[in-house]
This record gives sequence, C-alpha cells and structure tokens, in this order.
Amino acid sequence: MQYNMLPQLDEKVSKICLGTMTWGQQNTEAQAHEQMDMALSEGVNFWDTAEMYPSPPDKDKQGDTERFMGTWFNKTKQRDKVILASKISPMDFLRDGQTRFNAEHISGAIDDNLKRLQTDYIDIYQLHWPERQTNFFSQLGYTEEMASQPLEDLTPFLETIQALNDEIKKGRIRSYGLSNDTAWGLMRYLWEADKNGLIPPVTVQNPYSLLNRLYEINMAEIAHRENVGLLAYSPLGFGVLSGKYLDGKRPTGARLTMYDRFARYTNEEAISATEQYAEIAADTGLDMAQMSLAFVNSRHFVASNIIGATTLEQLKSNIDSVNVVLTADVLEAIEAVHTQHPNPSP
Repeated sequence: MQYNMLPQLDEKVSKICLGTMTWGQQNTEAQAHEQMDMALSEGVNFWDTAEMYPSPPDKDKQGDTERFMGTWFNKTKQRDKVILASKISPMDFLRDGQTRFNAEHISGAIDDNLKRLQTDYIDIYQLHWPERQTNFFSQLGYTEEMASQPLEDLTPFLETIQALNDEIKKGRIRSYGLSNDTAWGLMRYLWEADKNGLIPPVTVQNPYSLLNRLYEINMAEIAHRENVGLLAYSPLGFGVLSGKYLDGKRPTGARLTMYDRFARYTNEEAISATEQYAEIAADTGLDMAQMSLAFVNSRHFVASNIIGATTLEQLKSNIDSVNVVLTADVLEAIEAVHTQHPNPSP
C-alpha cells in the first residue's frame, strides 16, 4: 500500500480508502466484516462512512453501515488501526429533521455516530453536502433559483466552524472536512477559519473520475495552495468504468441493475466515453477498473481514492490498482478521450 500524509492530523492515510455505502443494502453485516478484515490486511487504514448510509437512503436501514463498523470494532478491538471518516447529512428524515449545521444539531449527530460506531472519536468528520442549494449531485450550472436563496436563512459558516472546533476540543472528532462542496464554499470555510483563528477543514470529498474531472477546473489549485486533500468518490462511476455495463449489460445484483435512480454515469456522452476508455484498456492489456482507478491514484491533489465493492474479489482488485502505473501513452490516450467527451457526468 502507498500512503499520503495529512499534515493537520499528522497521520498517513492509505492512498486507497475503503468506501462503505453498500453495506446494509447490497452487503450483509458478515460481508461488511469480511471487507474490513481484507482491507486492513492489505494496508488500507482509511475508511469512510456516513450517518445516512447505506445508499440509496432508506429510513428503515439508516445507520446500518455505521452499526456494522461498530460491531467489527467491538469484535476485533482494532479501532486504533483505522483512520475513520464519517459525516453529518442534511437529510430531512434524519434525527427528526434536526439537520442544520449548527452546534446543537452537530452535537446530536455526533452522539449518534459514536454510539453506532462503538467508538469515542472520529478522525475526520465531514459535512455530507452543503445546507445551501448549489450545484452538486449532477447539477452542473449555478441556477438563478440557487442564487435566490438568502444565506441569512442558513447556519452561518462561522457558527458551523466554531461548533466543529468545539467538538475537536472535546476530543470527539480530530478534524473536519467538506463534501460535495464548491470552490466558493471551500474558500469561505477557509477564510472564516483563518479570520477567526480556528482550525480549517482538512479534506473535501467530491466526485472525481474519468467521467467527471470538474475538480481539476475549480478546486485542484485550492487543494494545492491551501493544503486540503481531495477524497475522491465514485472513481468508477457506480461501476460504469469497470466496463461491466458495456453493450447495455445489467449484471444481476449490480448497482445500476438494482437502482435505476442512478443515471449520472449512463447518459449518451458518458456511454460513448466509457466505450473509448474500454478500448484503451483492451489495447494496452489493462483491467479497465484498475486503469480507471490508477488514473485517479496518479493525480497529485488526491489524498485518497474511495473505492467500494460488493465482493471480496472486486475489493482486492480495486486495492491492487495502487500498484498500477499508467504509461505516458495511456495517459495521452485518456486525454484524447477527455478532450472529445469532457466531463459527461458532473
């Protein structure tokens, strides 16, 4: 395994991060425990979850993913071997609608996170998506409707930062990060923290893959200049970039077979780009999933690449992508496809 340093935590996190959002929907508790066993044995010391998981969201199953992790921590007594990231999610059915990023709601959410996880601290606590309406989750443009939302109606940035800093002082979280946020949002958090002498966010978890490289345009320089690492999610585009959905295939038990709500990576442009990436992999003798992950792994602004799997075979292959080095010719071919089909899956 390879590792990147998160200086604010003074910790090395594995370049591959174990994603968990299928646990409780597509994976049982026993299967989740097997994945955690394998990940740790392969040197993957960084794991990511959320109070909302499993995904797709289900009120009756909400929190099961963290519960599965908690029973594993309790069974193995290896919590100290893991850098653990979780999230607070502004989703109405959570915590009786207490989903603002204010001190009261953040404290209540962390109470529940820690109880399910059977731990007394979380290493990186993330805001799952902004309270404000902005362009995330496939929304490419910043619309007039988004712009009309008064910031005065939302929790002030400073109040959120102070609440998270207070939780750091209490020792219940060690640091915090953002997720699904924009360049303006990230810079506003950084500015408010700096202005008020508070601890800033250490990471941002946004989508990044061969089908969505928007992070390069408006966020990568921030990551570099302000030392905020990208935790890249959906590096395989819900499995599309593994090639398993090529030619209209819908394998039994696969995510897009089970949940037709996930259309982000299957529009006409995305399909065309995926077909061309598949050709590059075939021509160069690469496994397509590993090629797609290796591209993400190679980006200098990526702190860790969040991979998910429903089988141990998939998990092992995805972890092994850390050892795949793409040649200059492969990278040039990838850029040619990207130029023809830029960011078809925002």
